[in-house]
Amino acid sequence: MNYFHQVLCRSSMWERASATRIVPWALNGIDLGDQALEVGPGYGANISTLRGRVPELTGLEIDPALAARLRTRRSDLRVIEGDGTAMPLPDKEFSSVVCFTMLHHVPSPAQQDDLFAEAFRVLRPGGVFAGSDGLDRLTFRLMHLGDTCVPVPPATLTDRLTRAGYADVEIDTGATMFRFRARRP
Repeated sequence: MNYFHQVLCRSSMWERASATRIVPWALNGIDLGDQALEVGPGYGANISTLRGRVPELTGLEIDPALAARLRTRRSDLRVIEGDGTAMPLPDKEFSSVVCFTMLHHVPSPAQQDDLFAEAFRVLRPGGVFAGSDGLDRLTFRLMHLGDTCVPVPPATLTDRLTRAGYADVEIDTGATMFRFRARRP
């Protein structure tokens, strides 16, 4: 992540936005079940909000420094260091898998599809995969200068998630972001 992004993502302002707008909108009407996985928790902006919705929460973080930071700051989160495109987790462990504003940091559409397939693999039957990401706009691109930024076109997501095996795929677009939800049959 570029410096601006690092400062923003660890700020109390971002945590407040996540708690009051991003996570509630993305998860509106969704039951996370008893055991959720957040892919790419980063600095942990979503953890407090998610902990209020699920008894057990695991974070899968690719950045070793951020994973270590989460371990020392969040005793209410099981932190696993690993890549969302090759999750070091057993099959069918979670009732839900979520990710927020991180898909665009996955370096290619093929790797994004790998992440969708891995989320499917670690979900129990009936489990939900849900989250949100930013829309490809000029301001979004400017925030990511010098950063990995591969926006996910919402118009392609239903087909991509269906190919990964999901059912009941729903995509909704807001002013600056989209949300998605799908179930493992």
